[in-house]
Amino acid sequence: MNGTTGLDEVTDATFDDEVLGADRPVLVEFTSDHCPPCRQMVPVLDAVAAETAGRIRVVRLDVGANPGTTRAYRVMGTPTMLVFRDGAPVMTMVGARSRRRLLQELEDVR
Repeated sequence: MNGTTGLDEVTDATFDDEVLGADRPVLVEFTSDHCPPCRQMVPVLDAVAAETAGRIRVVRLDVGANPGTTRAYRVMGTPTMLVFRDGAPVMTMVGARSRRRLLQELEDVR
């Protein structure tokens, strides 16, 4: 975990095991500490993680510290959220959004 949120943080080194090898869907927020919309997403993602616990895992990846994964998934801006299921991205969302909207977008993710 990091100091700004209760979410686990993944890195280039842990991404394959933590995300691609996960036994349930994983929402990865590609983020940066220098991104105001990313900071707005902290309480939203904390709430979504709590509400989807057991169904979807929510994690963060700092784009500056993890350029390999950022490039591999062609993340061009932050915040970008990708949902991975069975080792592959199945959904992409770019930009900040409300808790309600994010939960609606994730409704069918199983």
